[in-house]
Amino acid sequence: MNIHLKLVGVFTLVMSCFSVYPQAQNNPMLRMNYVLTEEEAVQELKEFNKRYSNKKEWEKWANVVREGILKGTELDPLPEKTPLNPIYRNKRAYAGYTVENVAIESLPGVFVTGSIYRPAEIKGKVPGILSPHGHWGKPDDYGRFRQDMQIRCATLARMGAVVISYDMVGYGEMREWGIEHRKPRTLKTQLWNSIRLLDFIVSLPEVDESKIGITGASGGGTQAFLLAAVDERVAVSVPAVMVSAHMFGGCVGESGMPVHKSKNHVTNNVEIAATFAPKPMLLISDGGDWTKNNPSVEYPYIKNIYGFYGLEDRVENVHLPNDVHDYGINKRTAMYPFMAKHLGLDINKVQDKAGNIDESDIAFEHAYQMEVFNSVNPVPAHAIRSNADIWKQ
Repeated sequence: MNIHLKLVGVFTLVMSCFSVYPQAQNNPMLRMNYVLTEEEAVQELKEFNKRYSNKKEWEKWANVVREGILKGTELDPLPEKTPLNPIYRNKRAYAGYTVENVAIESLPGVFVTGSIYRPAEIKGKVPGILSPHGHWGKPDDYGRFRQDMQIRCATLARMGAVVISYDMVGYGEMREWGIEHRKPRTLKTQLWNSIRLLDFIVSLPEVDESKIGITGASGGGTQAFLLAAVDERVAVSVPAVMVSAHMFGGCVGESGMPVHKSKNHVTNNVEIAATFAPKPMLLISDGGDWTKNNPSVEYPYIKNIYGFYGLEDRVENVHLPNDVHDYGINKRTAMYPFMAKHLGLDINKVQDKAGNIDESDIAFEHAYQMEVFNSVNPVPAHAIRSNADIWKQ
């Protein structure tokens, strides 16, 4: 497949995001989609680099960037953290791991549905990993039900982590009862949901709250670096196929609120990702999307910031020039050893005799098996079913 066809494929996958909220793209405070050319992005990074030349200067600016995210999403101050009231359903056992359906209330009546993957045997405290999905929208290749989502969550569980995948705003079960993606405050709701899922995972008695990771691709990658920027409890971050200096995210769930720009600052996703320094971060990039320049542009820039701490080896980049925009096998096999190294997981449990990652024993489930709510267990009567009602509380 030539690069033109690859890019056409990427375009098709994400067009539903790019066109969902055109009025937002006319807002001068928003930086959406391809705001800059690749050349303009390089020049902007050169200008940004003049802001800081040492750790103290960088940390002062990093706090401005973090504040910009929270203010831009209307999460400063943070809302009250009300009871999560977890609902568990239908635990299944497979080879080396279990899966259980779960829902929490991120706000009263706002149900966030997901799946908990656990190691088959747990001794003591184990790491926890959040796994947000991207914005692929095909009905048969969708959200947390996607095969690649299930594979990576199950494999990480077999390595020894408790992993939670969860529906993005307007996807999966949330969409079924009326919550839509194409709304102005989607990013606010999504980031808050991720913060509450982090509250939930650290509350589990088997999870070591000092060993929390997050990884996602595309829009899930955006969610990974946004949450890692604003919540210090994240210890390891692996944003896949999303950190770019010239592309800012095309979904309202990524850039539909002014997280990159205010009257007092301008930033981009490279700086947002870099606020995670000096904690371990892996950038996964490919030649078939907007991360194609990671080895020469974004990664060196972030590595320089890690250098302020003398810890350049804490940030890595795996670039796959012949890959396209996904979280496929090549990207997963790059992520697993990084998570194992920095969270203390046992990668030997998922390797064959030759030392290759073996995902062959993962059971692929149908969406109906993964649902928390159905005709037998309906959505609670007090569930909020409209985006407009979420933030009226």
